[in-house]
Amino acid sequence: MSQTSILSTKTLSEEQRQVFLDANFDLLEQDFIEIKNNLFELNSINNNLIFSSQNAVLSLIEQSGWEVLKAKPVFCVGIKTKELLEANGFTVDVYLDYASELAEIITLIYNKESYTFLSGNLRKETLPEALKNAGITFNEIEVYETKLAPFKISEQENFDGILFFSPSAVESYLTNNKIKNEVCFCVGNTTAKSLELNKVKNIVIAEIPTIEDVIVEVIAYYNTEESTEPLDKI
Repeated sequence: MSQTSILSTKTLSEEQRQVFLDANFDLLEQDFIEIKNNLFELNSINNNLIFSSQNAVLSLIEQSGWEVLKAKPVFCVGIKTKELLEANGFTVDVYLDYASELAEIITLIYNKESYTFLSGNLRKETLPEALKNAGITFNEIEVYETKLAPFKISEQENFDGILFFSPSAVESYLTNNKIKNEVCFCVGNTTAKSLELNKVKNIVIAEIPTIEDVIVEVIAYYNTEESTEPLDKI
C-alpha cells in the first residue's frame, strides 16, 4: 500500500509533524505566506481589546510597554489565540471560533463598551463592519502584515491532500499551482470559501478551527490503521 502524500502550506511544529510520521504519511511543508510585525503606538487604546489571530498577539508583545494592556478585558477569535493571550498574562472575557460569532456577541451583549481591534492588513470586514453598523465605539490598529510567498511545486510531485490555514495561503498557492484531484483540508469556513470561489470541490473543514484539528481530519479521512493516540498530545 503506497504512502498517503500530504502538502502543508505552512511549516508545522515538531509535534504536529510527528503525527504524520507516526501515521506513515509522506509530508511536505512549504510556507506560502510570510508575516511581518509592525511597530505601532499604544496611546490610543480603548477599554477592551479584540484579537482575531495569534499573529496580532505576537506583534503586540514585541512592542515596548505592552504589559500595561494586560489589565484590559480581551475578546478574541480562536482557542489558540485565547491560550496565547492567557500565557502572556491577559484575561480573555469572551472567545469564539469565528469572527462572525464574536461580532454577534459584542453587538448583542457588550455594545456599550469601547474597543481597539488589533488586526492584520488582510483581515476580513466582518468585525469592523458589524461594530460600525451597531454604532459601537472602536478603533483599529494594523499590527502585522501578511505577505504572499508564492512557490511553484514541482510537476513531479503528486499529493493526495493539501492543508490550507488561511485564505491568503489559498491565493498564494494558486498563483503558481493548480488544484487537480487533491483533497483540500481547511482550518475553517473562510478558508474553504476561498477554495470554493476557485471552483475547488474536494474540501474537508476541521470541526474546530485549529491546526491540530485539521490534522485530525486528515488522519481520519484516509482511515489510517495507525493509532491516532498522539493527536491528543499535540
